[in-house]
Amino acid sequence: MERRIGRKLIIIAIDGPAASGKSTTARILAGRLGYTYIDTGAMYRSVTLGVIKAGLLDELHRDSSKVSGVIQDMTIEFRGDRVFLDGEDVSEAIRENSVSREVSFISSLKPVRDRLRELQQQMGSSKGVVMDGRDIGTVVFPEAELKIFLVADPRERARRRHAELSLKGGGDGVPTVEELEEEIRKRDRDDEERTHAPLKRHPDAVMVDTSTMTIEEQVGYVYDLVVKIVGE
Repeated sequence: MERRIGRKLIIIAIDGPAASGKSTTARILAGRLGYTYIDTGAMYRSVTLGVIKAGLLDELHRDSSKVSGVIQDMTIEFRGDRVFLDGEDVSEAIRENSVSREVSFISSLKPVRDRLRELQQQMGSSKGVVMDGRDIGTVVFPEAELKIFLVADPRERARRRHAELSLKGGGDGVPTVEELEEEIRKRDRDDEERTHAPLKRHPDAVMVDTSTMTIEEQVGYVYDLVVKIVGE
């Protein structure tokens, strides 16, 4: 972790579709600034995993109103860079493709969004945070001093996702780039068309196309924007 720049602590909201580089950029940026990183995507993935493990996914597809009772007692904690669901480390499990396929559905449910938004606002209330997701700049923290909206070509995002899954040793079980691109395009549609807190760019958000950018370039670009706001 590096030092905090300037005296002013701000909220940095980074939104964008799946595999656009949000989480990696936010995590590295937070470390560079000495800020707290809050991975809201991991929170929604944790809820999705909890639903899957409880065997309730099909039931919620039939009657989503029952989700309130499902999430009532779930606990989600961040310990360093690890994510814990009901006390269990699920940092790897929430990245499985079975979770990726269902997280848009679970995150579209109003009780889930309301509960997690409340937790996210509590986490960021002291500022000095970098938070990434799909509705941070529009719903969770529309007053954030810096709002970023990352985008990237769907095929490039599919390649990134394929490389990530292959690196984890998925072997023959890893979907093809074409299959992943189809899933990503579907998830984009689901996220953009959902009733509650759809994925969209805040008018004040700076749009950054990461299709041809390295992670270092992405982080450097956003870091420079922070410096303009906070000052060295």
